[in-house]
Amino acid sequence: MTETTKENGTRLAKILAQCGVASRRQAEVLIQTGLVTVNGKIIKEVTTFVDLEKDYVAVNNKPITLPDRLRVWLYYKPIGVITTHRDPEGRPTVFDAAREAGLPHVVSVGRLDLNSEGLIMLTNQGSFAHYAESPKTGWERCYRVRVYGDNLPVKELMALKSGITIEGMHYDKIDVDFDEKNSSGRNNWLMITLTEGKNREIRKVMNHLGLSVNRLIRLSYGPFLLGNLQPGIIQEVSGRKLRELTS
Repeated sequence: MTETTKENGTRLAKILAQCGVASRRQAEVLIQTGLVTVNGKIIKEVTTFVDLEKDYVAVNNKPITLPDRLRVWLYYKPIGVITTHRDPEGRPTVFDAAREAGLPHVVSVGRLDLNSEGLIMLTNQGSFAHYAESPKTGWERCYRVRVYGDNLPVKELMALKSGITIEGMHYDKIDVDFDEKNSSGRNNWLMITLTEGKNREIRKVMNHLGLSVNRLIRLSYGPFLLGNLQPGIIQEVSGRKLRELTS
């Protein structure tokens, strides 16, 4: 087996992510539970370095190779579908939909919770997912959000441009625009743009301001748009368009 030094390869978990096996964090769990072998030997050290040109890597006895080219699909995740590979409660997942559509092994870019809908990107390269999700990349996520409340705290919503800290958790800049035309009574539509996308960020921030979210639709993620895609539909981004969007 190749010596486990930086000069001789790449971290095993990163390789698994690049090959679309799992996110880097999930890959570390696979390694620690003894499901990954390198040249036939079980490896449990997440700090192991490998070189796919020299080392034979397998997960659950299935060989791992780098994808030939980057592929990205846009998926309109409906309400009731979860962004996870397996659900102990048997609920439908994003990856069930991917398999049914005949996609190869893919990882998701970002997450949407059970009761949220809209754009999810799927890709065959974990390195692209890591790049797209990284705060350093700075890709904005835009959402159309319907909130319910007795009063709309306009001043507090506008102040979110400076960020907000809730129970010790800091959320960076959040831009809020008001859709007065489609709002009525206690239900108001907002356009919310953020770059961090922390777990349930919009719902937690709105709840802190006395509002409950009763619909949340992700319209875009960086340069990728939901457009006219309908719920449950998966559509591949052409190679030419992908180069335009990521160049």
